Amino acid sequence: MNTPGGHDPAVLDAARDWLAQDPDPDTREELAALVAAAESGDAAASCDLTDRFAGRLAFGTAGLRGELGAGPMRMNRVLVAQAAAGLAAYLRSAAGPDRNPVVVVGYDGRRNSDVFARDSAEIFAGADLDAVLLPRLLPTPVLAFAVRALGADAGVMVTASHNPPDDNGYKVYLGGDDDGAQIVPPADAEIHDEIARIAASVPVSEIPRSLAFRTAPEELVDAYVAATAAVAPAPAGAAGLNWVYTAMHGVGAETFLRAVAEAGYPAPVPVAEQIDPDGTFPTVAFPNPEEPGAMDLAFATARDAGAELVIANDPDADRLAVAIPDASVEGGWRRLTGNQTGLLLGWRAARLAASAADRPEGASLACSLVSSPGLEAVAGHYGLGFRATLTGFKWISRAPGLVYGFEEALGYLVNPETVRDKDGISAAIAILGLAGEARGEGRTLADLLDEFDRTFGFFASDQISVRVEDVSIIAGIMAALRADPPARIGETAVTRIDDLIDGFDDLPAGDVLRIWLEDGRRLIVRPSGTEPKLKLYLDVRGDSAADAQERLAALAAGARELLDALS
Repeated sequence: MNTPGGHDPAVLDAARDWLAQDPDPDTREELAALVAAAESGDAAASCDLTDRFAGRLAFGTAGLRGELGAGPMRMNRVLVAQAAAGLAAYLRSAAGPDRNPVVVVGYDGRRNSDVFARDSAEIFAGADLDAVLLPRLLPTPVLAFAVRALGADAGVMVTASHNPPDDNGYKVYLGGDDDGAQIVPPADAEIHDEIARIAASVPVSEIPRSLAFRTAPEELVDAYVAATAAVAPAPAGAAGLNWVYTAMHGVGAETFLRAVAEAGYPAPVPVAEQIDPDGTFPTVAFPNPEEPGAMDLAFATARDAGAELVIANDPDADRLAVAIPDASVEGGWRRLTGNQTGLLLGWRAARLAASAADRPEGASLACSLVSSPGLEAVAGHYGLGFRATLTGFKWISRAPGLVYGFEEALGYLVNPETVRDKDGISAAIAILGLAGEARGEGRTLADLLDEFDRTFGFFASDQISVRVEDVSIIAGIMAALRADPPARIGETAVTRIDDLIDGFDDLPAGDVLRIWLEDGRRLIVRPSGTEPKLKLYLDVRGDSAADAQERLAALAAGARELLDALS
């Protein structure tokens, strides 16, 4: 109940309890100022406090992710300590009394990533786990590699990937039967329950800590680099390749450039302003290669260098963006969509699998259900299996017989025997291999895209994203669609709607609606798993490139009409 001054005594009590156990002077100062302001009747401070203490960040797509700050709805040292202690309890329970679980911890260059990683390693060691801390800030794929290479029971990567600068996160992987993949149900809920138990019963100051954790040897990073370079050793045509690389202020450059050199490719022209880690991301409003303007510096560098190709990683280097020269667009450079890059890499993987002397039984390609249906056409062409999964590499990486997987959000898994997650570094090596092979034949990646269309069909995709301040708006739109399903999208009748809320066929439950139109076009609606966005995915197949684009434009217009009617 709010007092006449506008503040809620229960929220203030929770904030004071939080202050008493917060080991971070910065967030203590931040929270103490908010409490004092709320007590003095500041309505904005009271509202801020209520938001921070409205619940707890819960395990989502792969763990925790949120804005840095004080309180249980923010990322901070209290929340991370409780998460580490809860994960330790889960691992200890799963391992039984006769085995000491191994857990490896990595971190990127975001603000507080190193602090959260060190806290976690100390708490894991304090719980008598065999805790291993990576030797320095490194890409997420190195952590995913380390889980398998060390035979670890679990791995934690402190990163918010491509999220805004003020975010951070806590991504969890499991070893053993999970083979180094990200967590899925029921493990996420079981870990969440352990975290909640710790948070309710043990002050952070009383969570045991120890300095008896290990630091992983440099040889572990060397092994990742060697395995990644082996994905696509440089073909003869790669000699003299003139290309540009940006790390987007992230941690990818050192590891990636080592793999580039070991694979035999010429060094790139770097985007100097973005090559070193910087958690403030000073040259981009949003450190995601998909966002408008994020690659402008890379394009400017490419124009100055007369480059043939641009490659970009996101800040933790688990995603890859590729751009090619295109005189028809403003600025002369065009970023390939995630589907275009994913289909090129899927075609490459299918050729390799089909021609392998020891082709694995049941070899299959996989992509999330919101990614291009073109991958299924590739799999069928080469006699491979195909799997569509829920969104996220925690699902893609578990596809039976997987030899390649991708997601349209710039995520690609090209070496599943090495890393069971999206890996923007190994995918970049594979793209360099394709570019080098094409170059040796006097062709380009644009020529490969044209050949793909002629071989498999003219697939076209688009996405509409609606960012909201209040996530309840998204829930309301999804509820409205279920209560009153559309009979038409634009001028075309809807023939079927697959609602995945309780699972569908062999897909587990998810908040997804898949809408099929009578002319074969597809519209998928789902909330984002990592951002306050509603996402609509549009896919068509045409008789020509022009036909596909025309059909896609009509579907996009119909989708926007649907959104307007629901707003």
